[in-house]
Amino acid sequence: MSEGGGPIVLRPAHFPGRAPIDAYGNGGFRFADMSHRGSLLLLPSGIHGWEPEEEGKLSSADIDRVLAEADQIEILLVGMGKDLRPLPAELRTALREAGISSDPMSTGAAVRTYNVLLAEERAVAAMLIAVD
Repeated sequence: MSEGGGPIVLRPAHFPGRAPIDAYGNGGFRFADMSHRGSLLLLPSGIHGWEPEEEGKLSSADIDRVLAEADQIEILLVGMGKDLRPLPAELRTALREAGISSDPMSTGAAVRTYNVLLAEERAVAAMLIAVD
């Protein structure tokens, strides 16, 4: 029970703004004087908690939110964890058809690149898989 007497309501993690990533590792991220355990989806609508549908592999369901905001995104950085893995062909095709350029890389490289592009006020989004 919360102090107000009602049940505690758990909501999906969401920060309603854009912010650079201050740190990553230990299974999460720090940004805007907060921390988040798990992976993140950074979109024009804000920063959302996100977990890939299938561990180690991205599916079309993982990019649904990205596609919903495609008119505000030019480039999608995909932090694939510690190692670089290619995006599945069907995801690259769906993103390209929506006018989004995708760039898979390690999570660390994606964080650094995202921060630079955000500071330049570019139309950037990112999917960041948490690393230990």
